[in-house]
Parts: sequence; structure tokens; C-alpha cells
Amino acid sequence: MDWDDIRVFLAIARAGTLGAAAKEAGQTQPTMGRRLRGLEASVGHNLFQRTAEGFVLTEEGTALLLHAERMEQEALSIDRLLTGQAMGITGTLRISSSDWFGAHVLTKIFSEFLAQHPQVSIELVTDSRLFSLTRREADLAFRITPFKEADIIQRKLMHMNYALYGPTGCVHPSAADGQGHAVITMDSAFSKLPDVTWLQRMLPNARALFGSNNREVQARMCAHGAGLAVLPCPLGDQTAGIERIDLGEAPPGRDVWFGYHRDLRRLARLRELLNLLVSRLSNL
Repeated sequence: MDWDDIRVFLAIARAGTLGAAAKEAGQTQPTMGRRLRGLEASVGHNLFQRTAEGFVLTEEGTALLLHAERMEQEALSIDRLLTGQAMGITGTLRISSSDWFGAHVLTKIFSEFLAQHPQVSIELVTDSRLFSLTRREADLAFRITPFKEADIIQRKLMHMNYALYGPTGCVHPSAADGQGHAVITMDSAFSKLPDVTWLQRMLPNARALFGSNNREVQARMCAHGAGLAVLPCPLGDQTAGIERIDLGEAPPGRDVWFGYHRDLRRLARLRELLNLLVSRLSNL
């Protein structure tokens, strides 16, 4: 039984379609389909039922899934263990963060780190989904909430201040009710975030004109004059065309956490980067 075929099986089981599984695995659909047929031939069973909606595990496929996931965990453990033994400051670090944090906070530090360690390369992936550190989807991740996964070493890196911003020279709210003003905020899926509820409380009569889960987009809309927005200060202060607005009470900030799998705790290039990050950001 070929381990690569098992990986294809897991990708299809999780994605539900060949197309989505191929995209996740970085392979073509014909290759995924060929490997699946080869696996089914080798075990002598159909592992999926092909339906109009996608691939559904058969009884035999469901039985195989548990063992395949165990195989994956062992393979990933070996990979993390061997990677974590690397003592030289060389190789690649794959890092996950939000888009604005990567662009406005991390890039300057990454540039400094890469200048000091030219044998290291960094891959920064900005995505709204949470990448798995256990599956080595990322070596290091930054989040605004503590990590819940097992075997993750984590630490609070910094506290991120937020502020209310408006277009430079705009008429500020004369009273803390927002009447006659428009606001830019998160989309409805994130309506319970602390800064969103703060904005609703401070400017209850303002009109919610635009929503997005992308802070960079919010900042650009604010600069284009669409309305007021609560933004992380490193983003807002670096965005041309907007300025802070003081309502007498600052919006709630957020803590920033970093985490990595415990098997990588001895990885030299990761330790060096974390030392630099902590020295530059932990006192902000």
C-alpha cells in the first residue's frame, strides 16, 4: 500500500470532491483519480460512493479512514521530529498570519531576520482559515486567541491597540451618537467582535455603510472617504489619508499569540526568528 495513495485518500475524504482535494494537495484531478483507483484496486474495495454532490465514504472507506489518519499522524510526527533536530540556521519557515498583521507588522521584522540569516527563506501565508500546526501546514502561526490544539507551545507576543479612524480632515462626530455619519465595520459573521460592539455602543445612530472581514480593505475604504472605521493602530497609522478620532474612550485592543508544535522547539531557525520577534514586539 503506497503512502502517497493514502494521502490522496485522506484529501478526498476531507474535501469531498476530486477538484477540491487536488487543489489542496497541489496535484491534478487526473492524478488524484488515478491514485484513488490504484488504491481501491490494491485493497479490493470501493472506498467512495460517487454521487452528484461528490465523494461519500463507503463502509470500507470509513473503516480505512481511522487507520489512515493514524498513519498520517505518525508520518507527520517523524517529519516534525527530524525537522526539529536541524541545528543549522538554514532552510524554510512557513508562517501563517492575518493579512494586515503580516503586511504591516511582520514584514519589517522578516526583512531584518533574512538579512541576518541569508540561508533561510520564509513563506508567509495569509488566510482567514486556521492552519494546522500538527499537520505542518505552518511551522509558526499568529492568532488573536490562544491556541486550543494539543502539543502546541504558545506565548502571548503583544497587546495590539485599536483606534477609531476617519478620512483626514473629515468632520468628526460632535456627539457620541454617530448621527449623520457612516461606519465601516466587520461583516455580519464577525458582528460579536469586541471592536464591533464598541463601535455600535459609541455611535449607535451611525449608518453601517460597508462591511468586510479584511482589515486592509476597511482601511482603504476609510481613506476613500466611505466612513469611520475601527482599525489596529499599526495598520491605521500606516494608512495614508486617515487620522485617529478620539471619542473619549479607546476601542478594546486584542492580544496577539504565536504558537508552534513542540516537536519544533529545537529548530534553530525558528528559535532565532522568535527571539527577534519577541525583542521587537513584546514591549509594544
